[in-house]
Amino acid sequence: MRKGQCVERKVKISVQNLSVFFGQHQALRSLTMNVPANRILGIIGPASSGKTTFLRTLNRMNDLDPESRAEGRVLLDGADIYHPSQSAVQLRKRVGMVFALPMPLPMSIYDNVVYGPRLSGIRNRAALDVIVERTLTAAFLWDEVKDRLNMLALRLSGGQQQRLCLARTLAMEPEVVLLDEPCSGLDPISTARIEDALTVLKERYTIILVTNNTKQASRIADETAFFLMGELVELGETSQIFTVPCDQRTSDYVTGRFG
Repeated sequence: MRKGQCVERKVKISVQNLSVFFGQHQALRSLTMNVPANRILGIIGPASSGKTTFLRTLNRMNDLDPESRAEGRVLLDGADIYHPSQSAVQLRKRVGMVFALPMPLPMSIYDNVVYGPRLSGIRNRAALDVIVERTLTAAFLWDEVKDRLNMLALRLSGGQQQRLCLARTLAMEPEVVLLDEPCSGLDPISTARIEDALTVLKERYTIILVTNNTKQASRIADETAFFLMGELVELGETSQIFTVPCDQRTSDYVTGRFG
């Protein structure tokens, strides 16, 4: 197992001996890894390898399942996110998530973006306008929708809806952005726009991307982790993972021999 992150980089998330259970089923097995700040970490692996469970652990979405239980520690900037003093609601403001299927709210493009800020108490129209333009620009969507912000978001294309969901997440000004196969249902052009956005966004955010597309991970991830049956098999610089992996199972997966 390779666990050699760039030690010179600031660690944003430190996972220490993490195991996750759903009833009697163990979904993650003693994961230990560091996620450096302002980088894109790609997570690859076959179905049922624990990739999505890992993401949901990082912002405590698994808490919504009464059968779930986590052991070990997850540190965000050195603080244990599962400590009793830590608020899951506040955590999710710092660690936002974009899901595989775009889920715009049944309201206008504008209202989708400002939904979270309004709930947080921002009412000033000028401030909200700034948020809308900033986040839609960051999601590479502003130029396509700036003249129709009052249009129902559900009328956007699938790729546009996904970028809108990304903008809605960014509107809460998180520190970490989790993405669970955000391009799984998108065409190549929409996928390229999402990837372009992520490459720019890592300057401001720490990004963790679960993808079943190994080529996507090889294109945009700085580091890549390979999960298999709930275990972290290997983690390293993306170029190393895809050219000279240390574990034969990693080699077999990235070369298409299984998965």
